[in-house]
Amino acid sequence: MKVVIMAGGKGTRIASVNGDIPKPMIQVCGKPILQHQIECLKGQGCEDFVLVTGYLGHVIKDYFQDGSRFRVGVSYIEEKEPLGTAGALYYLKNDVAEDFLLINGDIIFDVDIRRFYAVHRQNGALATIFTHPNSHPYDSGLIVTEADGRVMGWLNREDERGWHKNCVNAGLHMLSPNILKCFDKPVKRDLDRDVLKPLIERRALSAYQSPEYVKDMGTPDRYCAVCHDIQMGLVKRKNLAVKQKAFFLDRDGTINRHVGFLTNIHDFELLEGAAEAVRLINKHGYLAIVVTNQPVIARGDISLEELQEIHNKMETLLGREGAYVDDIFYCPHHPDRGFPGERLQYKIECGCRKPNPGLILEAAEKYNIDLSQSIMVGDGINDVEAGKRAGCKTAFIGTQKVEGTALYPDLLTCVKQTLEKHSL
Repeated sequence: MKVVIMAGGKGTRIASVNGDIPKPMIQVCGKPILQHQIECLKGQGCEDFVLVTGYLGHVIKDYFQDGSRFRVGVSYIEEKEPLGTAGALYYLKNDVAEDFLLINGDIIFDVDIRRFYAVHRQNGALATIFTHPNSHPYDSGLIVTEADGRVMGWLNREDERGWHKNCVNAGLHMLSPNILKCFDKPVKRDLDRDVLKPLIERRALSAYQSPEYVKDMGTPDRYCAVCHDIQMGLVKRKNLAVKQKAFFLDRDGTINRHVGFLTNIHDFELLEGAAEAVRLINKHGYLAIVVTNQPVIARGDISLEELQEIHNKMETLLGREGAYVDDIFYCPHHPDRGFPGERLQYKIECGCRKPNPGLILEAAEKYNIDLSQSIMVGDGINDVEAGKRAGCKTAFIGTQKVEGTALYPDLLTCVKQTLEKHSL
């Protein structure tokens, strides 16, 4: 697969770290960002790289030359004048016949490219953007998708937004060569505004949501965080080709205040310390995955859209405090009948309703999770039983003693003490 890296950035916001070199040449743990990118992709079989250079492009070319010392091939598109984040793709029209990977030159990542490519091929879109939850969705562009990943909206930082899913464009794009047909001359073009967003109306843009590690070097604080994560081995561990560890979290009574059947979004309130607990899970490289029974769907109390809005509120409130969940799995079923307005299609015995382990097993399959190194945390006996059946460690939030299960007063205490023990 050909890899095109947009490496023309100046890095004004990170000048204190950058100095007078191109932004992609910033040294991160002894290597330029570009070298980290090339080596990561080389390890997964990518050997054909095109670097689009601009500001001080000769510095990049002098360092990488033809790529032979990195055991890859490197060619260059040199912008004589700025062409934005996409204008230089015009020069690829006659050179690209297959799907290619386009990435921003200022991000550190380690993702399973094969998974990303497989989803792109499966959805048949002209473009698939890599999205992920991050710790600062409030100042990031947000992608709005349908259940199948098809993009239906794109919110810029300045756009008014209500409760929202934490789904952020990460700067990696899988593109069909057919997308290059819209380039008829080398003029300044913006990748997001001029190329990707117009695909939404045509239903030709999809998103691949993943918890893998992708961070930009936009500020000195983020630069320092990335350096720390590389040194701690976190970047490589987050690649989904590597077995993951997870905190599986019940929702009501664990993350938010328990109010019985939660049907009114105004009743959703985070418990004290919950956001800090999730933030610690994020910081230590564990997946934070919500697994929750939601019989309110089968009972007919709320719609799927209303449930999604409640979950959007949870993600928004967590995001405001720098925390995020990697995914949410819920069971809509309830076997008992006799409720006014109930939905009969959900009145079944299923394998996903806790205490059955189906939700946990589904998440483990999706994210390559080592269940023996993961923990199920909840405030109900059904949560504990589901965790045990799945092969997880278990933790109970409350005062009731549960055999073979650690007991904690709240989620924050549970997460802190579990991480301190290094038992996962």
